[in-house]
Amino acid sequence: YMKQNLREPTVQEIASEIGINKEDIVYAPVEGTAIPYTEIKDEVFAAGTLGKGVGIIPARGEIVAPFDGEITMVFDTKHAIGLTSEAGTELLIHVGINTVELNGQHFTQLKETGAKVRKGEKILEFDNDAIKAAGYDTTVVVVASAPENVEIKKTGEVKELDEILKVY
Repeated sequence: YMKQNLREPTVQEIASEIGINKEDIVYAPVEGTAIPYTEIKDEVFAAGTLGKGVGIIPARGEIVAPFDGEITMVFDTKHAIGLTSEAGTELLIHVGINTVELNGQHFTQLKETGAKVRKGEKILEFDNDAIKAAGYDTTVVVVASAPENVEIKKTGEVKELDEILKVY
C-alpha cells in the first residue's frame, strides 16, 4: 500500500466544507440613519453583549427581511425578531430601546416563528410616531451574534436593503 500524496485539509477547507465560513451580507431592514452599535443609547447593545452591528434611526415604521432565511423567534411583545440566514448568520432586530414595556402596542407582527422569508419581504410594522410620542427611542438595533466576525459596511443615511453588515 503506497501512501498517496494526501495532506491534511486546512481549517478553512473544513469550514468551507461544512458551510461555516461563507461570507454573509446583512441588508438594512429599515430606511434611516445608521450608527455603530457602540453609539446605541442602551448599555447592553452598546457593549456588544447581544452581538455587533448597527442601530438605525428609522425613517418609517417598516421592517423587511435583511436576507433570505428563517424567522427563529418573534417576541410576544412583537418589538424584537430573531432570524437566521441561509448561510447561518443569527441576527436580532430589536425595534426601539426599552420598547418591551409597550407590550406589543404600536407593533404589527406580519410573520410567525418558523416562517421562511426572502430578502426585502415585510416582516414587521410599527408606529414610529406613536412610539416616540410614548417617550421611547425608536432606534432599530440590528446585531449579529457572531461578534468576532462582524464588519460594519455602512453608517449614515441608509436605504432599505443597502448592505450594512458583512458576517464571516
